[in-house]
Amino acid sequence: MRRSGAAKRRLFEREAELAAVDDALDELTGLRSDEPGGPEHPRGALLAIAGHAGLGKTTLLAEIRRRAAALGCTVLSGRGGEQEQGVAFHVARQLIQPQLAGVPDATLRQRLGSWYAIIGPALGLCAAGEGSPPDPQGLRDGLDWVLTHLAVRQAPLVLVLDDAHWADPESLSWLAAFAPRAEELPLLLVVAYRPEELPDHARHLRRLPGRAGQRPIDLAPLTPAAVARLVRDRIGRHASDTFCHECWAVTAGNPFEAIELVAKVSDRAIEPTVAGAPLLRDLAAAVKGGGLISRLERLGPSTVRLAWAGAVLGTEISPSLAASVAGLGAEEAADAADRLREARILTGTDVLEFVHPLIATAVYRAIPDAVRVALHGQAAWSVVDAGLGSTAAARHLMETRPEGDPWVVRHLRAAARETLRAGAPDAARRQLARALREPPTADDRAAVLYELGCSSLLTEPATTVNHLRAALEEPIADPALRQGIVYRLSQVLAHSDRLGEACDTLAQEARSTTDPRTRLRMRAEKFMWDAFRSDEPESPARSRRLARLADRLTGSHLTERYIIGLRAWDATLRGEPATVALHHAERALRGGLGWAVEDRGFEVPALVALTFLYADRPGRAEELFAAGTEEFERQGWHGAHLSFAYTLLGYIRHRRGRLAEAEEFARAGLRLAERVGPRTPAEWYAIGVLVEVLLARGRTDEATEVARDHDFRAPFPAAVTFPDAQTVYGRLLLAQGRAQEAAAELTAVGRRLDQRGMRNPSWCPWQLNLAIAEAAEAPERARCTALDAVERARGYGTASGIGQALRVAAEVTGGAERVAFLTEAVAHLERSPAAYELARALIALGAELRGTGRPREAADCLQRGLEGADRCGAAGLADTARHELAAVGLRPRGLRAIETDVLTGRERTAAVLTARGWDRSAVATALRMDEQSVARVLSAVYRKAGTDEAGLARTFGESRTGPPPGSGG
Repeated sequence: MRRSGAAKRRLFEREAELAAVDDALDELTGLRSDEPGGPEHPRGALLAIAGHAGLGKTTLLAEIRRRAAALGCTVLSGRGGEQEQGVAFHVARQLIQPQLAGVPDATLRQRLGSWYAIIGPALGLCAAGEGSPPDPQGLRDGLDWVLTHLAVRQAPLVLVLDDAHWADPESLSWLAAFAPRAEELPLLLVVAYRPEELPDHARHLRRLPGRAGQRPIDLAPLTPAAVARLVRDRIGRHASDTFCHECWAVTAGNPFEAIELVAKVSDRAIEPTVAGAPLLRDLAAAVKGGGLISRLERLGPSTVRLAWAGAVLGTEISPSLAASVAGLGAEEAADAADRLREARILTGTDVLEFVHPLIATAVYRAIPDAVRVALHGQAAWSVVDAGLGSTAAARHLMETRPEGDPWVVRHLRAAARETLRAGAPDAARRQLARALREPPTADDRAAVLYELGCSSLLTEPATTVNHLRAALEEPIADPALRQGIVYRLSQVLAHSDRLGEACDTLAQEARSTTDPRTRLRMRAEKFMWDAFRSDEPESPARSRRLARLADRLTGSHLTERYIIGLRAWDATLRGEPATVALHHAERALRGGLGWAVEDRGFEVPALVALTFLYADRPGRAEELFAAGTEEFERQGWHGAHLSFAYTLLGYIRHRRGRLAEAEEFARAGLRLAERVGPRTPAEWYAIGVLVEVLLARGRTDEATEVARDHDFRAPFPAAVTFPDAQTVYGRLLLAQGRAQEAAAELTAVGRRLDQRGMRNPSWCPWQLNLAIAEAAEAPERARCTALDAVERARGYGTASGIGQALRVAAEVTGGAERVAFLTEAVAHLERSPAAYELARALIALGAELRGTGRPREAADCLQRGLEGADRCGAAGLADTARHELAAVGLRPRGLRAIETDVLTGRERTAAVLTARGWDRSAVATALRMDEQSVARVLSAVYRKAGTDEAGLARTFGESRTGPPPGSGG
């Protein structure tokens, strides 16, 4: 589309860049189409523009904003500031806040929903509430949602970020991660930066593709011809070639310097002739660096002070605030501002800005060190006095020198609290570290160390431990503070796989405290972390103490309910009757167990939910996990917390036999765990569940690849995981045919768990896998191992646990006993929610009955097992059933799978229509596909159903599912 050329008089030699902009805007607005039929679907893009200082990035971005607005685009604009780099979400606020700030609070709450409390503080839309802050990933997800919402609601949207190299780390990391999604939205994202000044946290900007292939658009200096046009455009056509060429030579083609030089030529009334050319070099020196500062100093002391104050304050300078920092009266400051405007150093009236960031940088760096420190101190006082708050003052206090001032410590702590609750722990940590250097008074030092430890909890656990231990060495008058330090220290030690140290810390504090409720809380925390220790030295004795304590508690407050919940989990681990475990789990839930209580972990609520799972109450377990997931999402916890929730929801689906859903949840949990870091507890859980699911689905090679890619092997974590990581690894080895290695791993698991009294095969089936691993070389030992597992399972008393143990006992046992075990296993599993285990037992029983000359019974078991395997999504198990049916001489009756989740929606529709007699062409028309694609879909249906077109018609006759909506049937 052709656009007005008015702005091109201000932009020289940027035709290629503007062409790229025009193409991107045309695609964004749907104006570009290679087809004669009209506009194509709008498509977003990313433009990354790199250029050294003064090459015209800001002018180019201004033209992009102008062109976008002229086409009716919504434009979001922001700019990094050299002095504002430490202000968390400074750029994000510039970009998004103007779109939301004018909306009434009630409307905004309704529009943002649960994201309001998560992103509101970061964007300055509301104050941070009480409770735990969102984690950084949750906040970034919220910002993603808001920007996506704006892109769709106010499409087409153009987001322009200038000076990205100076953007705060929080905003820049979010925007860089979001950038690749621009092409999926009606959003043009334009980012400009100086490549030589990109900080470490912005290095990923270099990898963002520009419009020119996979590289950012690099701005080049102007050629002599372009500088000549610029000179003549501003001075007149009579400027000589020699004069114009000298203008280019002394500015090296830098547009900013060339424009400033020409302005000075006009001010000095220098003739643009050959005679005037020698004057240009000295004149150009005054445009930047030392020459600029000399020119500033000639404007007078009060003008210099105002310029210094402006440089300290950064961007969007308030004239009254600048006057306060400079120590000038209102009239004197106004006069100084006029002189700075006349000298083209400042611009604006109600809000002051430096004409160019190069000028601001030069002025700031020219301030003597001691004066600069003093000005930052004065700026902090002025900001607070103006009512702008501690967070606005903090960036100035960070630049002052430590003097032991309690006022400084107080405001840095207040700023850190706001910053942490806004979801920027790294920025809060920097503020608290500065407060610690001030230093605080002896009375406040422990509190500052505690707050510092809390701020680094997610990112630097080892540093957190050091800060919290140092805090405990300080004199602490407030018992609540000391307890908070101990709780937090034990938590970070446990999450760092240092469970023994966590328990020792709690035990020591429990012995020294005199408050009964505090002592009970300490004991509860220690019981919890003991439950996760794989090396606990006195596990049976601890269980007896826990049982005695829990039995006399009523659950009147949260700590008591936590202890009762831990008693339920301990009963599960030890294989006490499931009725006992469920009794205590119900007791723990009567008064409520919050998943996101600020000074508590989510571990106990999760253990109570898992108690229901292992006791064959997966529906109740899923309800509890769904409630926990909702709390995590509402709180903005999208890191380890949400990873655990998704992973364990996947584990529940796995145990229910809904393997496709289980895989989706496990992969979602793993994606979140990978954000947290490698070999963290969240990743161990996620990989363990995913490997279990893939093995159940018959995809051993894929499970092996997942384990290899994530280093899922010894050394295993010191913490107990669900499922047990070493047991899963042993099962993987078994599936790979490495029975001896599997037996070694599983034997080690048995030694570790048996000495702790953890004897429930429903929780950890190490004996069942070990029996299978030993069967070939030590059949009698394998039989004894399996029968011991059966007895343990009977003691726990769940149908799924007994049935699974009996199935494995049959697998390692011969003769008539095998049929008896399998028959009993099927009877138990039919009363359980374990659909996958039931399918396995039915197929095993069918195969055994076939061998004993009972083909009709065998066929019925095999057919039921096949249907169950298909419903579960266990392709490998289903193939086994088909093979066994073929051996009996029967074709599978096929899938009742039109009513299951084995088929995709398209496959299900194709199956229904074909079964009703529609020909291939009619099915293709209904599905908007070509006939070859329909043939591929039906081929997949026949493979999954183990049938053909005729069999499909018979299957449809058995199906309770009617024609899909819109099928035309």
